[in-house]
Amino acid sequence: MFERFGDLPMHVLVIHAAVLVLPVSALTAIVFALVPRWRWLLRWPVLLLGLGSLVLAFVAKESGEAFVAAVPTLQKAVELHQQRGDLLFWFCLIFAVIAVAAFLLLGGPSALASGKGAKEGRGRALELVTSAAVVVIGVLVIYQTVRTGDAGAKAVWDGQLPK
Repeated sequence: MFERFGDLPMHVLVIHAAVLVLPVSALTAIVFALVPRWRWLLRWPVLLLGLGSLVLAFVAKESGEAFVAAVPTLQKAVELHQQRGDLLFWFCLIFAVIAVAAFLLLGGPSALASGKGAKEGRGRALELVTSAAVVVIGVLVIYQTVRTGDAGAKAVWDGQLPK
């Protein structure tokens, strides 16, 4: 199911979306956590991007495993990339859970002059802990996305490009 999309390996297509969406999701969540006056605008995007990141990470992981199963000679070359991708999936799982928690727990003002639509927070301490968790896991997702992509690129391109 995860091996091909048409004539191309699905992994090659999915990773490009993941390399874009995962860092954008993390940055959006970090801004959501750190800038309360923007929460009215970012609440739904953070939820959708957080869950979408988990789906993308899962499909990238599964399609990568299917790709290696179809071309077993790649196993040794992509071993580090695969390990980093597995860790990235777990980071994305935690990120999705924390994004849902932030969506539910973090309050903020409304964009309306009347103030209608403002969301009350659940207490200052809980907001601080939730915001800190969003920032930490967001930074980890960005960092691990770069590390995973770097290992994959090196596995594919090392020694093949002119210097």
